[in-house]
Amino acid sequence: MDVNAAVAAAAAIAGVLTGVIAMLAFRWSERDQNRPTRTSLHTDPVLPPGVDTVLSVLRSSAVVLDEADAVVKASSAAYALGLVRGGKLAVEPMLQMARDTRRDGEIRQVELDLPRRGTGRGEALAVSARVAPLGSRLVLLLVEDLTEARRIEAVRRDFVANVSHELKTPVGALSLLSEAVMDASDDPEAVQRFAGRMQIEATRLTNLVQELIDLSRVQNDDPLEDAEPVRVEELVAEAVDRCRHQAGAKQITMAAGGTADLHVWGNRGQLAAALGNLVENAVNYSPARTRVGIAARRVTVNGGDLIEIAVTDQGIGISDKDKERIFERFYRVDPARSRATGGTGLGLAIVKHVAASHGGEVTVWSAEGQGSTFTLRLPEAGVARERAHQHPDPDDYENENEDEADGSAGGTRPSSSPSSPPDSTAYQTLSAPEVLP
Repeated sequence: MDVNAAVAAAAAIAGVLTGVIAMLAFRWSERDQNRPTRTSLHTDPVLPPGVDTVLSVLRSSAVVLDEADAVVKASSAAYALGLVRGGKLAVEPMLQMARDTRRDGEIRQVELDLPRRGTGRGEALAVSARVAPLGSRLVLLLVEDLTEARRIEAVRRDFVANVSHELKTPVGALSLLSEAVMDASDDPEAVQRFAGRMQIEATRLTNLVQELIDLSRVQNDDPLEDAEPVRVEELVAEAVDRCRHQAGAKQITMAAGGTADLHVWGNRGQLAAALGNLVENAVNYSPARTRVGIAARRVTVNGGDLIEIAVTDQGIGISDKDKERIFERFYRVDPARSRATGGTGLGLAIVKHVAASHGGEVTVWSAEGQGSTFTLRLPEAGVARERAHQHPDPDDYENENEDEADGSAGGTRPSSSPSSPPDSTAYQTLSAPEVLP
């Protein structure tokens, strides 16, 4: 009996101890759960009411940081610019600004150049960063991409500089020639020679002013507001007539042909000016007794048929480095030759704008010493009418051509294809070329 009583007492004592230990363990676990941790302090802040909604509609890239510099909220644009990586702000100058603002509550703003993600071209993104406190624990960072604005400003600055230089040259020449005429008043032969030079400079000045007006018009006007079906054969004939005198003086044969009865939809005056500029360039840059061809055809692509008008010459050709820039305003492959022929450097820029505003493009194939082929591609009349209210904006061009110094045009980018010449035989499908002396 004594043994059984001792065993029962021991079991009772063990049960009591087990209950006490379990209760202590439960209380200890409960206290640990209620104790604030470093993680809960830094990863679970609450945005002030309405801030999340405001950040979602901002055009700027937005990042909200807590007191541990962890990202609480970031817009998709912030990730696209590479500002946020792995839950952290990846730009050290901006991070330091956030820390300084958190310390003293002062709003700060700075402009920075950031490396562009995903490209090996070494280009930089120009951004404006503004940091402000958001409540007592958070900091708000707003980043505005200024890259495009800076590029456009540089284009405008270069354009003004180029226009000033181009206008100054003939005006200065006219001033000097007028003085020479006054000094040579007793020499009829010299007066006649100087007067001839004055006429040349006056013509160059007139052409420059006119092309500036034309370029401004094609940039600002919507060509599809007064659009109409335009026969390609009539555009080609008008371009040939425009250059007939220059071609005859150099004994250049002009041949027109290709598919008959083609129509494009657009502004007749602008289309005629664009094709005329291409033909005029081909004549001016071709040696004497060579051939310039103009041909048109229909090609089928995704989304509808296109009309291609190709202008081919046997001239000096264009180098690879020049092909990247020939559509810039005032850029000349051979400045000395352009001045001799009266070129202003605006002709191809006008062609680019006209093509883009009509929903098309202009491309170039060229090889030095083998000539060049400029191809103007435009939607066929029926397709273009359906897209009358969907054509690209010329001011959105460039683009994308981040490399273009002019940065102005839209729609389809002018491009070059240096690898192989275009298939000229494809243009001779329905009619033989008409040789125009």
